[in-house]
Amino acid sequence: MRRASSITTPKLTSLVALLLKWFSKHARDLPWRRTRDAYAVWISEIMLQQTQVKTVIPYWERWMRALPDIASLAAADPGGVLKLWEGLGYYTRARNLQKAAGIIVREHDGVFPRQFEDVLALPGIGRYTAGAICSIAFHEPRPILDGNVIRVLTRLFGIAENPRERATNERLWSLAGQLVRTAGRRHCSALNQSLMELGALICTPRQPRCEACPLRTRCAALKSGRVAQLPNTGPRTASSPRHAIAFVLQQGDKFFVRQRPSGVVNARLWEFPGVEVRRADADPLEVLHKQFGLRAKSLIPLPIVRHAIMQHRITLRAFLPRIDRRDARRLTGGRWLSRAALEPLAFPSAHRKLLSSLDTRRSVICRSGTKD
Repeated sequence: MRRASSITTPKLTSLVALLLKWFSKHARDLPWRRTRDAYAVWISEIMLQQTQVKTVIPYWERWMRALPDIASLAAADPGGVLKLWEGLGYYTRARNLQKAAGIIVREHDGVFPRQFEDVLALPGIGRYTAGAICSIAFHEPRPILDGNVIRVLTRLFGIAENPRERATNERLWSLAGQLVRTAGRRHCSALNQSLMELGALICTPRQPRCEACPLRTRCAALKSGRVAQLPNTGPRTASSPRHAIAFVLQQGDKFFVRQRPSGVVNARLWEFPGVEVRRADADPLEVLHKQFGLRAKSLIPLPIVRHAIMQHRITLRAFLPRIDRRDARRLTGGRWLSRAALEPLAFPSAHRKLLSSLDTRRSVICRSGTKD
């Protein structure tokens, strides 16, 4: 197996030329590619972490209309920022964006920093994101290495070791660096984006379109029949099932919701009261009484919501309990709000689905309102 240091300048030049030619013809017309504004590029790169392009486009466009620059993000209401992010998940990304915007306002006079080290020092920005911003917005030949680029490079150069291991990861960074420096300041943006685009459109995890790849005659994995085996990321972490119960508590036209505390998953987002349970068949009446001190006269089941967080597969069972008005008044740690008042709040995806289910069951909900 050839090490990164053995790649000759003519080979690098040839690879870069092939990638740039392909990208010029096949690059998708994405809204953030129509600008070199560092703020716009930054927002797109953070949104694209763990999220597909087709999902990000409307979020990015909505965000840029609401918060068009660093100053507006720094001054925005944190709840409004989370609302713009609602549905993208990994909400720490949104909180770090606003935290970084505040730092830029205070320490860089509101201008996005151009130096790589200053960009890297911002909250929520790692080596990959800093390289992407600096190469795309400032034409600085900095390497990038995300999942798409790892897949392209391990297959292209036939790297069989696990890219998550430190030595192999650094080797991949070295390869990416050689490629982007060969492209130079003039083409570093297109080169980095070509690697990401190739991994997204052609060199995909499953059923890659090798016949359409501009690097097919140079690809070590294709020559050796190992495309499906690379990258070798080791055994996948087994997913684990988890179970939760939530209660949509209603009194008249008001619903009880609470805000998650700082320092936990989905911090500062709003939710209906709920709890994780050990068993899938846990009795909701028992849970309601034990966890919240409430006794329900009846329970109306709402649609089951299934979602995933990291390797966990979560099944959320939700119920609309009919409770005594006096019991409802004793609830603390949350707020009673109308359906209209709930709309501007940011909810985790699972609880937003519960909120949406209320609209489809309006007639049931009206009949369940208590008049005790």
